Order: sequence, then structure tokens, then C-alpha cells
Amino acid sequence: MKKLLKFSCIITLIFFSNFSIAQKNEIAKNHKSSDFYELYKPDTTEAVLVLFGGYPETAEDIKREFAINELANEKNVAVVYLNYSGKLWLEENEKIELAESINKLFKSNELPITKVFLGGFSSGGNMALLISDFLIENSNSIKPEGVFIVDSPIDLLALYNSAEKNIKSNYSQPAIQEAKWIIKTLNENFGEPVKNLDQYENYSVFTSKTDNINNLKNLENTRIRFYTEPDIQWWKENRKADYDQMNANFIEKLSQNLKDAEFDQVEYIPTENKGYRANGERHPHSWSIVDKEDLLQWMLEK
Repeated sequence: MKKLLKFSCIITLIFFSNFSIAQKNEIAKNHKSSDFYELYKPDTTEAVLVLFGGYPETAEDIKREFAINELANEKNVAVVYLNYSGKLWLEENEKIELAESINKLFKSNELPITKVFLGGFSSGGNMALLISDFLIENSNSIKPEGVFIVDSPIDLLALYNSAEKNIKSNYSQPAIQEAKWIIKTLNENFGEPVKNLDQYENYSVFTSKTDNINNLKNLENTRIRFYTEPDIQWWKENRKADYDQMNANFIEKLSQNLKDAEFDQVEYIPTENKGYRANGERHPHSWSIVDKEDLLQWMLEK
């Protein structure tokens, strides 16, 4: 009896060891990476999700905060985590280079060019919207079917004004440090808004002061989702910021502007108490406000 039990244990160990090796081999086969991206590709791919991180997220950071690759692969959706961040806007030459890199990524990995979706968190959402608009405009590029953002600072002029308020309030050190960087960066590139409004309009996703949505004009027939968590109380307590300073305010305004301009596939999705970082920290400005199951269902809709 003891020998039989010992033999059974050995067989079980061998089975699970082999299963583990097979599982690792399958993951390795479907996982590719480069300096530009990390790709998780199922054996059969019906759709592709390309993700941009916020400043200064790497592919590994996005994967930690928004671990959607396993769930997506189960539904035959490939996931691309990009090592492309640290930007609030895109210059024309950057759009060209980024579009070429994305097209090359798809071609080299034999990814389907239908049912392509781009998304991004924070400044990464700006990247997702701007490059989607560029890709659709250019005939030799992939045409994203949908794009989504996660609490992104879409209005550069509003971001500048909010930064000035944060410095004046002198309440939160993280907010003050970020505000100083924002003002310095925008001044160096565009100058002071009062004298250079056109510069802000040229590069911003949206300028609420003038209702400018020109940088999204090619997304009229694209499915768009705007995720945000407008937790006014959290922002007051932690940053002493009002609603008119929050990304949520300008995302809601953009959503309405696009609908007024007859962009009929726009969804504004405000959430409650879903914003938590991977380490458990409560923060409404987080990847976690996106429901992964619902996002994938939206992507796979016929």
C-alpha cells in the first residue's frame, strides 16, 4: 500500500511538473518583446489591443497595473504593451515614426489589421487618441476600430492653468513638483498661453476654451471610450483641487463636444471607488478604473 501511494505521488509530481513546463513553453511561444513593446499573442488572434502607459510607465509597469494579457488571450485578443511614454503631445515627425513602428510591429508578428484597438492611461491616452487620428488619416496605415483613454490630461491649456493653481495653493508637494514641471515644459515648447493660444490648440487633444477638437477630426467613425473617476472628495483632501481642475471635467466636456459634432460612437464612463494602484493604494487616477471584462466585450462586439 505504501509503495502504491509513493508511486502515485511520483506520477502526480511528474504530471504537474510536465504541465508546468508545457505552460511555460506555451507562454514563451506566445510572448515576444523588444525595446519598443511586449506582445502576448494567442494561437488564434481575433483582435489586437495596443496599450500606452502614462508618464513614465514602461511595458512592465503597464502589465503590473493593468494585467489584462491572460484574460485577453483566453478571448483570442492579442495584447501589446508599449515602451512609449513621457509625452503629453506628439510632434508631426513623432507621429510618422510611431506609426511606422506600429505598422512594423503588426507586420513582423503577423497580427491582423482588423479589429485593432488603442488605449492609454494618463498621458498615454493622449498618445492613443493622437496616433489613432493620424493612422486613420494615412492610407498606408492600420486603421484602429476603437480607442479609449483612462483619466487623461487631454487639454494642455487647462493643464497649464491647473498647474498655476496648484503652485498658488501650496498644499501638496507631489502636486507642486508636478505643476512646476508642467509649466516649465509647456513654456519651453509653446510659450505662455495668453500669447500663444494657437500653439496649444495645434498640439492638444482638446482645447475647452475654444471648443477645439480639430486634432480628433478623423475619429468621427471610430468607437471611443472615455474612462475617468471624478472623486471630488479625494482630490480636495489630497491635492486641494476643485472639479474644474480635474481631468474628469475636461474629459466630460470633450465627450459632449464630440457628440455635438455628431461623433455618434462616443461613451463617457465615470466610475466610483474603482481607482486603486497595484500596491493597494487608493488613487482615482489609476488603470484599475477600467473593467477588463467589459472592455474586451466592447472590443469583440460585432
